[in-house]
Amino acid sequence: MKLFGENKEKFRDKNSLIIYFSRADENYFGGSLKFIDKGNTEVIAEYIKDFIGADMFKVEPLVEYSSDYMECIEEAKVRTKNHNAPIKENIPDISSYDVIYVGSPVYWGGMPEELFTALIGLDYSNKIIRPFVTHEGSGLSGIPAQLKEICKGAKIESGISIKGSTVNSVKGKVEKWI
Repeated sequence: MKLFGENKEKFRDKNSLIIYFSRADENYFGGSLKFIDKGNTEVIAEYIKDFIGADMFKVEPLVEYSSDYMECIEEAKVRTKNHNAPIKENIPDISSYDVIYVGSPVYWGGMPEELFTALIGLDYSNKIIRPFVTHEGSGLSGIPAQLKEICKGAKIESGISIKGSTVNSVKGKVEKWI
């Protein structure tokens, strides 16, 4: 039988990087729209950093999404359909990292296209990928499968999904997952 603490220490002792995409502004929260100053996925990324001291890299779109939620989801739909989402800055060298935490909201059943742009073409040999996802009912959606497709050579570990409307009250849940 594998004890929870074994996994916890195994991941805490590794050199880790958090790569994430997050959007503030108007967001959907269980049936209504609400303006937020910090994206939900960024809140979870900061929790992970607090627990393990990992380095962080925020993937940012070259062309910002609209602050209006309904416009944003239409923009995301077009970017996903066209596979066109340039980013401001490429991810730095990942060769020194053992574990990579990949954080994403769910856009149209998967990752925002900007994460594809950022993650494609990196060397994932002998890396462990741990996905974390924020959503309002989609769970992990298709994101683990997308990561398996993109991150060739990596071991994709079990992820965690967090309802965006609960991010400010789930720090303990994130710590248990770590």
